[in-house]
Amino acid sequence: MKLLVRNLSRSTTEQEIRILFSAHGTITECSLVLDQETGKSKGFAFVEMPNEDEAKSAITALHETRVAKNRIRVKIAQS
Repeated sequence: MKLLVRNLSRSTTEQEIRILFSAHGTITECSLVLDQETGKSKGFAFVEMPNEDEAKSAITALHETRVAKNRIRVKIAQS
């Protein structure tokens, strides 16, 4: 299941997102979206979790939580 993580702090790293989500299950892919010109975070990422129950658990646990002073939003990504 592919998840969209929004409203990330511009300073949040891909590794920090990976650690945050791995507490809830297996992650097959984690990609922080970067601005092509500046190389800086655009404030959102995609996390791929193969187990649907683990992904739903991550959504429930992490949606609207604070990460680096920002209240993140987690939902199923539209394909």
